[in-house]
Amino acid sequence: MPQNQYQTGSIVSDRQERWTLEDITALFDGIFAERYQTRLIRGGDEPLYRPANSETPYHQVIFARGYYASALHEISHWCIAGAQRRQQEDYGYWYCPDGRDAEQQKAFEQAEIAPQALESIFTRACGRVFHVSVDNLGGDIEVDIETFAMRVEARAQRYQHEGLPLRAEVFRHALEAYYQQGFSRQLAIAQGLHRLL
Repeated sequence: MPQNQYQTGSIVSDRQERWTLEDITALFDGIFAERYQTRLIRGGDEPLYRPANSETPYHQVIFARGYYASALHEISHWCIAGAQRRQQEDYGYWYCPDGRDAEQQKAFEQAEIAPQALESIFTRACGRVFHVSVDNLGGDIEVDIETFAMRVEARAQRYQHEGLPLRAEVFRHALEAYYQQGFSRQLAIAQGLHRLL
């Protein structure tokens, strides 16, 4: 698959400093913190979704190691999760860690198609290049990354044709406003909030 397939004609420069954790956190929290009582949180080695509890009065979308791509990926999972799923840790889904066998890897990839498709849309909205992740570096099996990438891209195209879930559409619009149209953070957040209503 040609790498430039994931690039957009944006006004964002190619300098990595352009995509800061402060920006992505401010955009997410500015749009979703009040209405959904949900915040984007920089975490440690593993990402996690943690619903509000007696100690923390808001839900947490925790992304791994301060990686910008991890933030977009975890936001994608959150945008797909329904109201009941958002009341459960990690949305009530299983996660089999790195080192999966063939059957576990197949199940993992099937569960990852939709979130990675959304992540690809968010990544493009930021003016960045998207890379799929099969997330099984310690596994003993051969992984067909090309086929998985095609399935993710096909799902992304379907989202584009049929429409994104509301929260995903709102977030994509805010990312495009900020990263491609040159709007301030506040104005991008305001536009996102307007679309959320």
